[in-house]
Amino acid sequence: MANDWFSFKRFTVRQDVTAMKVGTDGVLIGAWATIDEGCGRVLDVGAGTGLIALMAAQRTESWGAEIVGVELDEAAAGQAADNCKASPWGNRITIINSDVADFATKTEQGYDAIVSNPPFFVNSLESPSQMRNQARHTVTLTYDGLLQSVKSLLNDGGAFSVVLPYESRMDFVCRAMERGLSLERETVVYAKRNGVPKRVLLGFRSGTLLCGYMRDELVIHEGAGYTEEYKRLTGDFYSDKLLGGKE
Repeated sequence: MANDWFSFKRFTVRQDVTAMKVGTDGVLIGAWATIDEGCGRVLDVGAGTGLIALMAAQRTESWGAEIVGVELDEAAAGQAADNCKASPWGNRITIINSDVADFATKTEQGYDAIVSNPPFFVNSLESPSQMRNQARHTVTLTYDGLLQSVKSLLNDGGAFSVVLPYESRMDFVCRAMERGLSLERETVVYAKRNGVPKRVLLGFRSGTLLCGYMRDELVIHEGAGYTEEYKRLTGDFYSDKLLGGKE
């Protein structure tokens, strides 16, 4: 059973009222996402506990980007707001309780970077918990809905980063390209070396026609601990003690 809180190096995430707890996917995309130096505004779609918004705030500390998180669930949005206020960057983070499609129609601001750890269990059996279904299944946020909102909210030349199950990769990339988002970088994620792909991290660029993209791989676990590549990626956020062994 997950703890009611999770301590990172520079902030703590409380998660007792949210359906989805701090997990590897959120940490991965928060650390990996394309956030160009000097960008003015960053959007976290599906903020949950506020984890990705907090990571974005830490990553942009040297220039003070504005961070906005959009979260549909009212209780989660409230806790995310509390987590962000308690952090060193509370004055730069705003959590909004809204459906992202509705948010996209009402805001006049564009974003230089958008990051999302979206619901992804498209065809799997739903949980009896409505909150968990909303968080984990594409019940209220389909891939098409996400991409349409991203297209509307992303500034020209802006970056969109997302973490997905590996099997969703081709479908999602095709849908993104149909909306003028070009694949810029991709990291295939393995739980263990020589295993099957677990997740894929995808980075897109708006308004730019790219001839190719960067592709690499990331292995999370090695033996009883983490790989050096995973430690390098997440080391600014996870405590040294945690990186000494498995979660």
